[in-house]
Amino acid sequence: MQDHGFILWLTGLSGAGKSTLSNALLPKLMATGRRVEVLDGDVVRTHLSAGLGFSREDRDTNVRRIGWVADLVARHGGIALVAAISPFRSVREELKSTYPRFVEIFIDASVEECARRDVKGLYAKALKGEIPHFTGVSDPYEPPLNPDIHLPTAELSIDACVDRITQTLTRLGYIK
Repeated sequence: MQDHGFILWLTGLSGAGKSTLSNALLPKLMATGRRVEVLDGDVVRTHLSAGLGFSREDRDTNVRRIGWVADLVARHGGIALVAAISPFRSVREELKSTYPRFVEIFIDASVEECARRDVKGLYAKALKGEIPHFTGVSDPYEPPLNPDIHLPTAELSIDACVDRITQTLTRLGYIK
């Protein structure tokens, strides 16, 4: 199974720690000798999904596009490391059933914890109604019911989260 690529899909609220965790995980994955591509939701939205808004339909389209690119990486033996809010459970479930070797990782932090971490002040603006369609405040976020890995980031250090991920990937036979 080592020769096959796979998708690591980190989902959670803005500020939960998806990008931070991806950056910490990246060197560990690269040390396995595998090719790794990071698909950060904010970056992908700028380049691959420019022009999409924040309606449910546009969010679903964005997530499906990220999934398609992640599958291309995996089909060519790479590791697709996706950090995207991906707020709707149905689309994540669709991706899990469509793409083999898909590992869903729930980066779990409350709205209050994410707001506390928010250096840009986005949550404060969203809570005042200044940012419409803000996931977790004025738009829904549907947490996974059965993620492959659940990481409560208010309770675990970054290193502990990385260890849980690498242990799971080793157990699944995806990395040595």
